[in-house]
Amino acid sequence: MIEQRRETAPRPAVDRVGPPAQALFPTGPEVAHQARAYVRALMAHDAPEIAEDRLDDVLLVVSELVTNAYLYGTDPGDSVLVTVVTTTERVRVEVDDSCRRRPHLRRTSGERARGRGLHIVGALAARWGVDNRPFGKKVWAEVAR
Repeated sequence: MIEQRRETAPRPAVDRVGPPAQALFPTGPEVAHQARAYVRALMAHDAPEIAEDRLDDVLLVVSELVTNAYLYGTDPGDSVLVTVVTTTERVRVEVDDSCRRRPHLRRTSGERARGRGLHIVGALAARWGVDNRPFGKKVWAEVAR
């Protein structure tokens, strides 16, 4: 008789408690607000000791990245995926959207109300970048804790 074993996926050593490390949001005018609320709850669980000013920086980065994804990286009916990874040194925020077009820094102008988001991200983040995905891109930023 031949013994057959069914392969099982490895299980994490500890089950996660609290909000998941990523969340999918349908795009629309409220997406940045929803993403900030999610990240605030996640940070309260994963990094309750983070200084309030650093948390404000993380939330502003989330707002800018999600707003850019909504305005320039999605079509009606699309969603954005927000992932947050915390370590003792940094908070990494990733926003995935369905457009392959990469964001770029615009020249600042006192006459335009738009085009400052990536400048804000660049000022607050220790580093940021863009990774291509098979069906879109991931824009990420790392804020020092």
